[in-house]
Order: sequence, then structure tokens, then C-alpha cells
Amino acid sequence: MASASFLPRAPTFASPSLPLKSRLTPRAFQLRARHAPPMHSRTLISSAAPPSTEPKPDSLHRPQGARQKPLSAEQKRFLDSALRVNHAGELAATLIYTAQSPPINKAYPHLRPLMKHMYDQEAGHFQYFNGILAKHRIRPTAMYPAWYAAASLLGWSTGVMGREAAMACTEAVETEIGEHYNGQVRELLAWFKDIEDRGEEIGEELRTMVIEIRKIRDEELEHLDHAVENDAKEANPYELLTGVIRWGCRGAIAISEKV
Repeated sequence: MASASFLPRAPTFASPSLPLKSRLTPRAFQLRARHAPPMHSRTLISSAAPPSTEPKPDSLHRPQGARQKPLSAEQKRFLDSALRVNHAGELAATLIYTAQSPPINKAYPHLRPLMKHMYDQEAGHFQYFNGILAKHRIRPTAMYPAWYAAASLLGWSTGVMGREAAMACTEAVETEIGEHYNGQVRELLAWFKDIEDRGEEIGEELRTMVIEIRKIRDEELEHLDHAVENDAKEANPYELLTGVIRWGCRGAIAISEKV
């Protein structure tokens, strides 16, 4: 059988407050769904549906052949945009924790191991997507300098506001990132099902990439759990703070898709 390849090795250019989780992770809130426009009008999608409802193609758990059949132009555009956004988001996450850690660790020494744990995971995510972009010559977002400055400022400002504000920042960011990764995974698994139905194989690189993105999503939602457990909802003003941060994340995602 032929298998679908991952990406070409050449550049291609082409409501704030919520109850979060029930099933996505053991303890957090239910991610609330947002109505996304059709794929032809917006490249990426978000989803709050729990992983238990994801498509379950057999090929996700079965090693695939080496022969490759190119993905469609639309699928390549989707992956380019998705991976560019993922890379930008993980850059922002590492910078937020870097800026938050000094004031938080000084004022709340017991949080030092947690802050390091979350930073280390985000750094691993960033390294993974950095490697994918370099390997397939996908350009990073042109907004890289702006997101660098914005994330550093957000991390520092919520850090000096105190533990509750820092954790509210994590809750807001991980809510948006969780929905973003969730929608991305569901879209890719739908591809797998379609490829299987055509009697083809998905390609080993694409299979392992989706497994890695699912793992990253689960770790982001773990951070969300940690934030809630450490009094994110006690931040003042909670609604305004999380609303502004979530709005900023949505804007950054939308811009990074294209720019």
C-alpha cells in the first residue's frame, strides 16, 4: 500500500470565563467549545470535545510503511500553519515561565519545583517543534519578536502580581492552547481515518508526530490542573485578567497562522 507523506522539504508560503474540564484530564474543568468557521475560511480549528470522542484509526497504533504519497495542498497548508502556531505558542510559554519564576520562586519557595517542572516541559515542547520546522523548512512566524516581547511582559507582570495572578495566567493560556491542540489532533485523526478508508498508509513520520502532539496536549492540560489547584481563581480581578489573556492568545494564534 502507498502511504501519505508528512510534509515537503521545501518552504511553502502560502467567552473569557469558563468552567473548564471534566474528562480531558483527571481534575480540571471542561474546555468549552467555540464555533469555528469552515476549513476553507480558517486554516486551524479549536475543539473542546474530550479525547474519548476522538476518531480512533487503527493506523495510529500500528507502525507504517516507508513509501510516501504526498498529502494534498490543503493538508500541507494546514500542517504548515499548525506547526508554525505550535512553535510560536511554545516559545511564548517558555518565556512566560522564565519571567514568572524569579518573583514567584522568591515569594513562594514551595512553588519552585512546580515552576521548574512546567518550564522544563514547555522547553521540551519548543525544542520538538523547533526541530520539525527546521527539518521541513517551515518558516517561523514573522511575529516572533513581538511574541517574544509580549510573552516576557505577560510573565513578568503576572509574576509580580503574585501567585494567584501567575496561576490565572497559566489557566487562561492553557485553556486556549488545550482547545487549539485538541482541534488539531481531531483534524489529523480524521485524516488518518480517510487514508485508511482509501486502503493507504499514513506514513510513519506523520503517525509519530500526532502521537507527540497528543502527549504535548496532555501535558499542557496538566499545567492547567496545577494552576487551578494553586488558586488561579482567587486572582483579582480574575474575570478581567483571564479574559484579556485568552483574547490575546486567540489573536496571536490567528495572526501566526498566516504571518
